[in-house]
Amino acid sequence: MSLPVATSRQGGALWHLLAVVTVAFWGTSFVSTKVLLNHGFSAVQIFTLRFVVTYLILLAASHKQFRSKNWKHELILFICGITGCTLYFWTENTALSLAPSSNVSLIVCITPLLIMIFGGLFYKSERLGRRQILGCFITFIGMVLVVLNGKFILKLSPLGDFLAISAAFVWTIYSLVVRKLNGEYSTLFITRKIFFYGALTSIPALFIEAGGSVSKVADIPWQKFAEPVVTLNFLCLTVFSSLFGYLVWNKVMKQLGTVLASNYLYAIPLVTIITAVITLGERITPVAIAGAVATVAGMVTAEMRRGS
Repeated sequence: MSLPVATSRQGGALWHLLAVVTVAFWGTSFVSTKVLLNHGFSAVQIFTLRFVVTYLILLAASHKQFRSKNWKHELILFICGITGCTLYFWTENTALSLAPSSNVSLIVCITPLLIMIFGGLFYKSERLGRRQILGCFITFIGMVLVVLNGKFILKLSPLGDFLAISAAFVWTIYSLVVRKLNGEYSTLFITRKIFFYGALTSIPALFIEAGGSVSKVADIPWQKFAEPVVTLNFLCLTVFSSLFGYLVWNKVMKQLGTVLASNYLYAIPLVTIITAVITLGERITPVAIAGAVATVAGMVTAEMRRGS
């Protein structure tokens, strides 16, 4: 009887590890996005190209089934595509252009709290024990300290802050809605369909950004891809953050549960600030270090087995 238990624990450890790896990729994606922005790409152009290329790769890997079992499931996939892809990146990237990044990071990182609250309301199996809830809040406090990094003055930006809140809510919707498809389809099929609808719904965003001008929609700085730094960072965003990230994350949520898996999202600011220290030479303060310790401690507490 001990072998199956050991195997189960090893399997559980694997999904926790994959959650950490995925969050690491997502945490470094902000740096890659900044590189592309600095080379003349707009935020909408960046995520539209990411979605299209990711979808084409997934289509090449899986093209036997194109339609879901019924229109209800197709609608769910559409909602996942527009919330988990287009609306999330549109609201978050626009918020970053209107509000200080510290505001946006803090607000967007309330997402795990929202998932914990609404996940518990809609799914009994997602309700957490007292120790897990305590761990989530410790992690949240740690995340706040990491984002502030010793700077305790936040400037209000009503529209930017509202868009950041919107980003948190649309990712929450995505996380809870995609759960309904678990057991119905393979993770590969679900992820491919999500990126199909993400790419499709990004087209109106391109037209809105271009003011309805077809010529401006097509005005993508393709020549910049001749620069290795641009191509490398775009591939990092597409292959690691989008392709690997969504495929693995959807599977992680299925294996660990949406609420507990989402607790790992608190580590994204920690990864981002470490990446900024290494690549951009930014300074990390003792406050941020204390926050990092609290973040890790909270995640370990939250991920402990229920009832212990």
